Amino acid sequence: MAGQEFDYIIIGAGSAGCVLANRLSENPDIRVLVLEAGGMDDDPWIKVPLVWMRKFVDERHHDWGYDTEPEPQTDGRVLECVRARVVGGCSSINAMSYVRGHAADYDRWAETGLTGWSYADVLPYLNRSETWEGGESAARGGRGPLRIRRSSYEDPMIEPVVGAAGEIGLARLDDYNSGDNVGVSRMQQNIHHGRRWSAADAFLRPALTRPNLKLQTEAHVNRIVIENGRAAGVSYRRGGQNRRVTAGREIILSGGALNSPHILMLSGVGPADQLARHGIPVVADVPAVGRNLQDHIAAGVDYARAQPGPFRKLSRWDRLAVGIAQARWSGVGPATDFPTGIVGFLRTDPALAAPDIQFLFTFTNRFAHPWFPGIKAPFEDRAGARAVLLHPESRGRIELASADPMRLPRLYQNFFGVPSDMATLRTGVRLARELFSQAPVGPFLGEERLPGAGVTDDAGLDAYIRRTCTTVHHPCGTCRMGADEASVLDGELKVRGVEGLRVADASAMPDLISGNIHAAVLMIAEKASDLILRKPALPVAETRAAA
Repeated sequence: MAGQEFDYIIIGAGSAGCVLANRLSENPDIRVLVLEAGGMDDDPWIKVPLVWMRKFVDERHHDWGYDTEPEPQTDGRVLECVRARVVGGCSSINAMSYVRGHAADYDRWAETGLTGWSYADVLPYLNRSETWEGGESAARGGRGPLRIRRSSYEDPMIEPVVGAAGEIGLARLDDYNSGDNVGVSRMQQNIHHGRRWSAADAFLRPALTRPNLKLQTEAHVNRIVIENGRAAGVSYRRGGQNRRVTAGREIILSGGALNSPHILMLSGVGPADQLARHGIPVVADVPAVGRNLQDHIAAGVDYARAQPGPFRKLSRWDRLAVGIAQARWSGVGPATDFPTGIVGFLRTDPALAAPDIQFLFTFTNRFAHPWFPGIKAPFEDRAGARAVLLHPESRGRIELASADPMRLPRLYQNFFGVPSDMATLRTGVRLARELFSQAPVGPFLGEERLPGAGVTDDAGLDAYIRRTCTTVHHPCGTCRMGADEASVLDGELKVRGVEGLRVADASAMPDLISGNIHAAVLMIAEKASDLILRKPALPVAETRAAA
């Protein structure tokens, strides 16, 4: 393959890269190459929904190995930042939660001058990517490659928790992805026939039968080759050898929020002073590359259950083994879901345009483990919710550690760098505690385990949050698009200062949406494909959800 020329080279076979590979290769006269640093998504664990937390977060299978530098506002802790290194990207290892955010999120982008990125503009692309089990409508897609269903998990606590949410003002929603997600609802998931349905399943794998599309795995990109101000090719390492391919039209960088800015800097596009420190020739001085890093951070409440729930029964070793085998081979049984079931979104201030807290509910112990009588005791069963800070004001950064492409950059998340972020998350934790104090859930709960009944004042809650908070794995913004000249990308996702180069992934997002970001990443890639091919934008949606 070395020395070959393609029309388009896509760097990264993650969620965005899979969409782009499919859409760009629809024309048989266009030659497309996808370079992926990881391997194929043929690990059987990937398809079993139940195992996602243990295998891909706790054990970090198919992971790049990113960790933060010690975080000053989290007691100097080093926080993991799992990022997938496998075909399908994070859609192959994430929690399969499908969340579009709130209409106001995209309108906020448009209000900064990003023409074509309002909710009415992006809704047709959100719809194009999906088939929603609830059926096609003005607000939802019914003919797209990604299959979306409601969570099938059942637990006797779910309805009481929904009732308790109503007691604190959270209405029950039928579909939180219709534009206004404030309320509590069944979680929506990219699970199909009981198995994970990743971007690789939905978009890439069907396209790999096309002779004009090539996928090269285990291909670690060294840099983008830029000649006379234009992206001309890609240098990558595979099998111990450096190789080079050229692009006749464009190169699209879809490495994700951490890898995309890294590759740009290795290619000479980034802050000139930082590049110079590492001996990298400056092609374009773009100070914003690697800046504007944002992520969702969470802390929660946890209660002992008065009686064990259904998940603890399933976790007995023999039952668990049968359940996983059923899910893997037949797509049926209890391992086709995991113990969440519902999700909530709320505003801590009624004046806000979009929710600022998300509740991620769980109906078992976060550290549940297989058990068997006489060999290993069962875990204490629990229930609770993590409060997620949806719109942090703090901003982190990615910095080069070396000019060596094999060495990961340094990651500074800067969580709670702006004090108001702690105040908002603290309010979220208090509201989660208030929810679980309501009468409908009382019969199901024992003692509060986290943060503990004695932790009530602001100082105690802040200390608890600093000690226990975790990322929700939604980094974005490090190659932000914007109408201003200081942005890395323009509104068509083109890199400022370099011809023939775009970025289409979570790094392009100006800021975080109100929830998990996978759906937004797919939308960005869908829209990018039309921009790249110079197709007219899809017609603006005629209806918009109420803000």
